[in-house]
Amino acid sequence: MRLREVARIAWEAIVKNKVRSLLTMLGIIIGVAAVIMVVSISAGTEATISDQITSLGSNLIFVTANFGRGGPEGFRNSGGLVFSDADAIAQQINGVSGVTVEQGSSATIKANDVTLTDVSVLGTTVDFPTVRDMKVADGSYFNQTQLDHKEKVAVLGSSLAQSLFGSTDPVGQYVTVGTTRLAVIGVLGQRGSVGGTDFDARLYTPITVVFQKFTPSQFARFLGDRVRLIYVKVDNSKAIPGVVTQIQLLLDRRHNVTADTRDYTTTTQQDIISTQESTTAAFRSLLAWVAGVSLLVGGIGIMNIMLVSVTERTREIGIRQSVGATTDDIRIQFLTESVLLSVVGGIFGLLVGVVGSWLFGGLSGMRTVILPGSFALAFLSATLVGVFFGYYPADRASRLDPIEALRYE
Repeated sequence: MRLREVARIAWEAIVKNKVRSLLTMLGIIIGVAAVIMVVSISAGTEATISDQITSLGSNLIFVTANFGRGGPEGFRNSGGLVFSDADAIAQQINGVSGVTVEQGSSATIKANDVTLTDVSVLGTTVDFPTVRDMKVADGSYFNQTQLDHKEKVAVLGSSLAQSLFGSTDPVGQYVTVGTTRLAVIGVLGQRGSVGGTDFDARLYTPITVVFQKFTPSQFARFLGDRVRLIYVKVDNSKAIPGVVTQIQLLLDRRHNVTADTRDYTTTTQQDIISTQESTTAAFRSLLAWVAGVSLLVGGIGIMNIMLVSVTERTREIGIRQSVGATTDDIRIQFLTESVLLSVVGGIFGLLVGVVGSWLFGGLSGMRTVILPGSFALAFLSATLVGVFFGYYPADRASRLDPIEALRYE
């Protein structure tokens, strides 16, 4: 028999029992839709995490302090990072285009008649705009002299400047942070929120001023110029492994530690992205098994209905055999019907999966990324399910005895 004729007969058999065929395909539809949605949600999550990490800047190395335990004396003896470590990295490491340190606090800020509470105050260094890929929209960022002399200056995020001064130019104005008066020397360009941090709602000031004026507790003052994290921007991404090695050798020497007793850790952006991708992959695998169970249930449903169809059409099978249909003709006919059921269900599942992913992203606020590769995966899965679960009913139909089939009522 010609393939076109086989497909036509199989389609007619499916259409003849529309409701039963739709219910049979339901498991495939759900399974394929689940595959599409799982892949799109996990891909969206990975993309979001990657964007958040890369939004910190490009070609970054994170040097993080490993503080000790047991109170102030324990902290004093445990090493960790100090502010001068950042300067040493900037001065002595080749291939570095910028180094910055951040020390955060929060305070009430006043400007004219406007008062804002619990505003994020970030102490940092002159390389901050370079390392964190931020632009100054108005005025200027503070320089090394202002940092070294602990000058009371501030650079405002764009939305903070708008909240404090409205349409008035903030540069040259003054803000009171807690009890400290700072001169506004610049406004950063709009950056938005990334990873829950609103860059535009923060006030930026020299980290030396934060150490002096905005240290949140007496315990923190006891630690002096200790810092938790140093950001290092590398000129070329290919040079990152070499720069990491240089940083480790420098800090090991400065802190008098070995590779086994380091009081800091070095991490790259790619390290963080890889770790997050591993976590997401495990979650995706779990959900993929759930989707696989749905396809399995759908396949069992196809097998069940095809067995019923073989029983209902026993006399038809006998007639076809009596007019010359071979065993292979009968097997191919019923196998085509099974595959067609599965493939049509897969097509509906693709549509449901795409629409479901779009709705999920819109309603939940989570990012979803629909990958074209997931279409091929879902379509192939549906086809294999149709072949695997349809073969036994098709083989059973082909083995019916023609005489007994003709006698069947």
